[in-house]
Amino acid sequence: MNIIGKISVYPKLPARLVRLHDVAFNLWWSWATEAQTLFATIDPELWEAVSHNPVKLLRKVQQEKLDAAAADPKFLEQYAAVLADFDAYMDPAAATWFGRTHGDKRNQVIAYFSAEFGLHEALPIYSGGLGVLSGDHCKAASDLNLPFIGVGFLYPQGYFIQRIDDSGMQQAFYEKIDFAEMPVTQALDPQGKPVLINVDLPGRTVYAKVWRIQVGRVPIFLMDTDVERNAPQDRELSARLYGGDREMRISQEVVLGIGGVRAVRALGYDPAVWHMNEGHSAFLGLERVREYVQSQGLSFGEAVEAVRAGTIFTTHTPVPAGNDSFAFELVEKFFWQYWGQLGIDRNAFIDFAAQELPWGRQYSMTVLALRISGYANGVSQLHGHVSREMWHFLWPQTPVEEVPITAITNGVHTPTWMVQELKDLYSKYLPPAWREEIDDAQIWAKVTTIPDVELWAVHQWRKSILVDFSRRRLQAMYRRHGEGTKTLNAAGQLLDPQALTIGFARRFATYKRAALLFHDEERLKRILHNPEQPVQIIFSGKAHPADEPGKALIQRIYQLSQTPDYWGKIVFIENYDMNIARHLISGVDIWLNNPRRPHEASGTSGMKAALSGAPNFSVLDGWWVEGYDGSPQNLNGWAIGEEREYKDEATQDEADAINLYSTLEDMIIPLYYAGRTAEGVPTGWLQVMKNSIRTCTPQFSMRRMVKEYTERAYLPAALTGAAYAAGDFALAREMTQWKQMARQRWGQVAVQAIVPDSTQVTVGEAVTIGARVWYNGVSEKDAAVEVVSGALDSHGELPNPQITPMQQSGWDNGAAIYQCALQPESSGQIVLGIRVRPNKESLIHPNELGIASWAG
Repeated sequence: MNIIGKISVYPKLPARLVRLHDVAFNLWWSWATEAQTLFATIDPELWEAVSHNPVKLLRKVQQEKLDAAAADPKFLEQYAAVLADFDAYMDPAAATWFGRTHGDKRNQVIAYFSAEFGLHEALPIYSGGLGVLSGDHCKAASDLNLPFIGVGFLYPQGYFIQRIDDSGMQQAFYEKIDFAEMPVTQALDPQGKPVLINVDLPGRTVYAKVWRIQVGRVPIFLMDTDVERNAPQDRELSARLYGGDREMRISQEVVLGIGGVRAVRALGYDPAVWHMNEGHSAFLGLERVREYVQSQGLSFGEAVEAVRAGTIFTTHTPVPAGNDSFAFELVEKFFWQYWGQLGIDRNAFIDFAAQELPWGRQYSMTVLALRISGYANGVSQLHGHVSREMWHFLWPQTPVEEVPITAITNGVHTPTWMVQELKDLYSKYLPPAWREEIDDAQIWAKVTTIPDVELWAVHQWRKSILVDFSRRRLQAMYRRHGEGTKTLNAAGQLLDPQALTIGFARRFATYKRAALLFHDEERLKRILHNPEQPVQIIFSGKAHPADEPGKALIQRIYQLSQTPDYWGKIVFIENYDMNIARHLISGVDIWLNNPRRPHEASGTSGMKAALSGAPNFSVLDGWWVEGYDGSPQNLNGWAIGEEREYKDEATQDEADAINLYSTLEDMIIPLYYAGRTAEGVPTGWLQVMKNSIRTCTPQFSMRRMVKEYTERAYLPAALTGAAYAAGDFALAREMTQWKQMARQRWGQVAVQAIVPDSTQVTVGEAVTIGARVWYNGVSEKDAAVEVVSGALDSHGELPNPQITPMQQSGWDNGAAIYQCALQPESSGQIVLGIRVRPNKESLIHPNELGIASWAG
């Protein structure tokens, strides 16, 4: 026949089930396991085949199965219960944390920019931890009912599908996402029209349409450049996550930052707070400066002050090479027509974000983000310290620990990552409010009341599910490799549900040291093959397609897993995603993480394992420094290595590997197999499991994290943003002039210390410190005179400086006289210094200028 066209025919929802559509198009279902069960009940096999995507399920399911569900009283009862939960959650009058505590701030919208959002495996537009964190952030913002929107990209080809070939090499495949089968809709402006924005790139204009994903109460708006009026290369601009060369990268970041601001405006929002999750979106600050310069007549400096007052920047990268930067020539190519709209020239534009790097001077997106943000933070306490050291050069006259970069430790969205069996168990033994008050440590103290036999039964059930899941995945991979019946049958018997099972799953970057376990293979083999105490390891994870060393690590581990020495003891599950992650964290006995300290900014996979009862076995890096409790009565996991520096990487790897083996042999494995009851329950191990759940779940919940962002960043930024904009930006104008004065004149300020001859005192005894300050034209009202004191650490740094204000007592021959009483509270040697720094009530951070005059 002569085919003239195609028609897609979708099943029709029966009238009694019509609201399945509402639930399918709201990602609320991604953490409401009862809703997922409802969709799975319609067609269990199809549910697995469509990667748990309810929209795709409703597009592909047979009409007969929908009709049968509509006639099934049990299904209708499930359906009614899910709808009741959904409507109660979405009820605008529902009592929520933000509404109870800050209801008068409902109109102060927070715009959250991220290059990726990991919401569910059905939407493969995330690569790993950063995206999953962003997705969890939005989910918790929804739970707390913050006035919150997300902004990013909807990548038509998403992140790559990983296939491991028969040599163990990672192969990357891309499949175009059919948005008709995804829980996304076209974003509309206040007039109900589709939103289309544009940005200028070298020699052309690029357009992007905007899609909407509803995540509970929170909308996420994602741009897509696959628009007909774009040139072919620009239609591919947002096709893939983290793909292409440097020019592609800067093009994406221009669209994300500048285009993202324009999309927010077109959608009718005027955010009170702008939050950049990593530096990919830092150009949004320049676009907001351009808006103020063009529409309000502000100078560049005044506009910067107005913008930074309401802007937050979260950095995730503890190594210089991981922070995006671009050659000046490339920046000039993209912005030569833009900097004039900011009211500055080329040199001022470049200098604003310049950084000296080992490979040359570059335009740094992190420097830009820090310059344009009044609030900045790392993602763990250790990472905050590392970040202050990394970016200290921007505040050279400020002690490292006073650099204005704080820390808000990451968390995870507990309802997303907790399996239903554990939810049911916790509902049985914890207070009724545990789901709503996940961050309440007193609630989780009740974990100790859960009978060991019940917690162990749930864990063993989830472990059996993991083993079955892993076998099916391995059989599918071997079948694709062309293996015969013998190998496929053997794969169906891999892994022992009774053996101690270690999980290692994450991005295969070299600093994460996936192969550290193989440092001494003979010792590892003895550990794995002990017939009385068997051990097995499940690996999973992707390497960036351009990361050849990372791909080589995957290949090595896969090839080892195929040898007789490791067959059945080590397996590699391909195409790591959120579905595999859920199976692993809820089924393994212990979670292994051994990055090269201090390169792990935070890490969140271990938090998910901890709340599932899988204790962490980790290097004291990132979040685990805060989470680990090694005391005998509260042991909640194990540490690898020491909190120290090594002369080189090889020495560090050897020391950590030796410690890893000995901890496994002497502590972990004996505890897992010893002291079992008649029912086979390891009581000592259950105590560590309970400690892991009890201590880590509330502290590292996303609910706690978002509350912390709200109290420490969002609400303060909304206040300062409004204050700087009030009265025709009077404060922004004033602070610009004042900072200019301070930078120009502070070099003229001189200070002399007046300290007693004898500085030997006892604890609690006061010592008087004095200073003479010559202001030389600077008003003393614009200054703060302070004693900075404390004990030096082993690196010669002052980790916890004590700031003691000095009070002016008079004048002497043109010098202002200051005094204060310093009262040491502990014994030991302390050091002190006296500084005069610019001071004004309107400063967002007392050291934001980074300048001071110190006594010589």
